[in-house]
Amino acid sequence: MRYRVSPGLYSLGSPTPEAQVFVTANYKLSFDHLRKGLNGLDAWILVLDTKGINVWCAAGKGTFGKDELVRRIGSEKLAEKVNHKNLIVPQLGAPGIAAHEVKKKTGFSVIYGPVRSNDIQAYVANGNHVTAAMRTVKFTLWERMVLVPIEVLAIAKKSIIPLIAMAFIMGLQKQGIMFHQMWMLTAPIIIALCAAIGSGCVLHPLFLPIMPVRSFALQGLILGLISGGLLQLSGIFAKDSLWLQAALYLLIASLSSYCAFNFTGSTPIANKSGVKKELKIAVPLYIAVAAVTVVFLALYKISQERLL
Repeated sequence: MRYRVSPGLYSLGSPTPEAQVFVTANYKLSFDHLRKGLNGLDAWILVLDTKGINVWCAAGKGTFGKDELVRRIGSEKLAEKVNHKNLIVPQLGAPGIAAHEVKKKTGFSVIYGPVRSNDIQAYVANGNHVTAAMRTVKFTLWERMVLVPIEVLAIAKKSIIPLIAMAFIMGLQKQGIMFHQMWMLTAPIIIALCAAIGSGCVLHPLFLPIMPVRSFALQGLILGLISGGLLQLSGIFAKDSLWLQAALYLLIASLSSYCAFNFTGSTPIANKSGVKKELKIAVPLYIAVAAVTVVFLALYKISQERLL
């Protein structure tokens, strides 16, 4: 969250009052990509305070918006530094910018540039004209899979403490911690955890374009159920108790669903209203399923102690 630059007006090269003004977020990677796209050009860069969030996400949250743009134009006295009234805004920032209101309040016109910063050179050379290709948002296999390590690492970090706690409970005996039993009882849970993460964080991005339903939570659920079924057919869980099998199925299905749903923030496919609708339904279900899973695991532990 500290990977940001200070909001304000920056000069690239030796811009004159006639130089074009490009607007971006104060997320450092967005700022650096824009500078790279403008390499060799003399231009102004107006950086909005998006709290360190990239253009696309900030536009959805409202921090890359008309109010901040109007405020920044005034605070930087932009009208005194350029002799034109045009601002080039990233296309993906459009949801947060009401161009007509910006013009009404500041006199500056908003022009939407290309989706990608590496098209800026061609855009400028073409007289600020965008082609259909520059307007098209793509989400290729490589672009989806390059996000996998980040998604896997994020969910793995969140799983470490619950997994350690579960292993501790599974190995707990009257005599103390029995490490052999800890491993024997926890190993199926680790396998299920890996299957869930693999389904939701790896298979989901891979098969995203061909999934039969639009809901990301349902997409992850489908993949999780398939993964759980394949593990059952393989015989890995065949000898485990019914309590554990039920818990593992719930774990794989729900965690896979959660991982896939979490992927909405990394794609150009989901929309804000759709994500909010899914949140209202999915989050209570995740909490309920997590509670049931814990109960089943507790019953499994009790059964192993011959108390049930």
